[in-house]
Amino acid sequence: MDEVNTATTRFRKLCFLTLVAVYFLILVGGIVRTTGSGMGCPDWPKCFGTWVPPTSVNQLPANYKETFAEFRDKKNIKFAQYLSILGFEKTAQAILADESILVEADFNPVKTWIEYANRVVGVLIGFLIMGVFVMSLKFRTTRPAFFWISLTTLLTVIVQGWFGSIVVSTNLTSWTITLHMLLAFVLVGLLVWLYVNSGEQQPVIATKGIKWMVVVCMVLLVVQVLFGTEVRAAIDRVSDLNMPREIWIGQVWEEFIVHRTFSWVILITNGFLVVRLMKTSGRNPLTLSLIVLILLTLFSGAGMAYFAVPAALQPIHLLVATVTFGVQFLLYLRLNTSPINRVR
Repeated sequence: MDEVNTATTRFRKLCFLTLVAVYFLILVGGIVRTTGSGMGCPDWPKCFGTWVPPTSVNQLPANYKETFAEFRDKKNIKFAQYLSILGFEKTAQAILADESILVEADFNPVKTWIEYANRVVGVLIGFLIMGVFVMSLKFRTTRPAFFWISLTTLLTVIVQGWFGSIVVSTNLTSWTITLHMLLAFVLVGLLVWLYVNSGEQQPVIATKGIKWMVVVCMVLLVVQVLFGTEVRAAIDRVSDLNMPREIWIGQVWEEFIVHRTFSWVILITNGFLVVRLMKTSGRNPLTLSLIVLILLTLFSGAGMAYFAVPAALQPIHLLVATVTFGVQFLLYLRLNTSPINRVR
């Protein structure tokens, strides 16, 4: 029994470490986005055709733009074929017809190494998740759910890595970035499930309807993040025109006003959830941390709106939103709707 408990404890610790690493990758990904380094490496998995990227344009051939544009074009043609097979013919044709996708940026060593660091962190997380899967093999008979969720997590990170190459080959097309972000949420959810279920449960007492409220809050948060990616994509287009930061929000007002208005929906629904939870479970740490995270998300978003979209706030805003999702899901998994021992 002690050996089983030790194995479970190690498994849980690795799941937690991997979850923290995924959040770190999301932060790094936010830095990549805010610094405009997404195309710092125009190919994948290598960077400018090598495993260690160049530090000077002199290390690249004179026709490097044409070479890597051609490389990405071939990849996009294959991807468009897959989309057509799946029934997304219009999307496939849009990718093939968009000439801007093949426009190569000038080599920038800083952006190249920022993107390269992002990829290195991604590879390390891949190894961590592989480790989670290997450790889950011990539980195939005793806790088969661990094995299947770990396998799903491994497959998800493989798909995420492959789709990252599509994001690069399509030159950061908006919808590919959005889907890439959704896969990150799936990865977070799977790791949170493994972490919670591999340890002792610390139930949060609640009424039956609160479970549905948590689900609604999670869905609304994901929708808000998707609205945020639309704002981010619009800002990227404005920043490419070399406009001053002070007028960025004004130039993307339609996308921004939707995102800002929906933030009140997030605040009200989560605020109502917290009030209901405090009536049944008291000042539970998860409940309190949820409202703190929601407020941090709102304040960081307001900071970007009123202080000319400072670069430092953008990755923090995204990170806090994804941590909030993780806490919401963790709360959902720990909810106990049994009427026993409720706080009155």
